[in-house]
Amino acid sequence: MRLLRLPFKLLIWLQLAAIFLIELVKSSLSVAWAVVNPRIELNPAIIAVPLDLKSDIHIATLANLVSLTPGTTSLHVSEDRKTLYVHALDCTDPDATISGIKTTFESILLKSEA
Repeated sequence: MRLLRLPFKLLIWLQLAAIFLIELVKSSLSVAWAVVNPRIELNPAIIAVPLDLKSDIHIATLANLVSLTPGTTSLHVSEDRKTLYVHALDCTDPDATISGIKTTFESILLKSEA
């Protein structure tokens, strides 16, 4: 039974890698544009991202993916492991930033948790 799940898990991790690469390129271009264009007004913020993930390894993976994406840094996971605090370089809409993290990285990590 576990052997049948291996290809499914591999596909999930490949999907996560592809989405991470897309997000990496998008955010790298955004941060580079902010660097070369000093007239851009940035809105840095610390946001609380509610977590649906349960396992420590998946929470750590999410925190690392966020930190590896230019323009965002994971700061802290709450003691109850229900909130990830993230610093965003430019966050005009905190709800959109939270939704972006949850729909890109966390949703795929949730599939691998099952």
